[in-house]
Amino acid sequence: MDEKFTLKMRDPKVVSDTRLLGDFAVIYCRGNHAGAAKAPLASDGATLGVYGHKPPMVCDRCADLLTYAEKRRAYCSRDPKPFCSHCDTHCYKPEQAEYMREVMRYAGPRSLLHGHAIDGIKHVVEGRKAKKAAALRGAATPDREESR
Repeated sequence: MDEKFTLKMRDPKVVSDTRLLGDFAVIYCRGNHAGAAKAPLASDGATLGVYGHKPPMVCDRCADLLTYAEKRRAYCSRDPKPFCSHCDTHCYKPEQAEYMREVMRYAGPRSLLHGHAIDGIKHVVEGRKAKKAAALRGAATPDREESR
């Protein structure tokens, strides 16, 4: 584990985002990998205590995703960091991005029942702001066809 990762994982916003990913992974894993063997997450983030006293109990596939997501979140160059789904720079590998989308689509609506209602509302509000900002950027940029 390098010093930059350790430093970034001390940022309260990074910790909050990473914990939320862990909670979503647990919801997804319980619902979709019920028969798989689960163990406490053994990652750099878990070692640093990002998840609190009890790391998420997930299967190997979900553990791999969380470990990957920790790195992506810690090294995100965007400040403030948008939700990945609203970002114009996609840093996830395609197969990891698709799996994360699957996890988010499954766990997002169910997270309301698991103590994440406020996070869900924030996500909706930020998503609307991101769509408005993208529309304004698109309107401000002259069409390439017109400029020829």
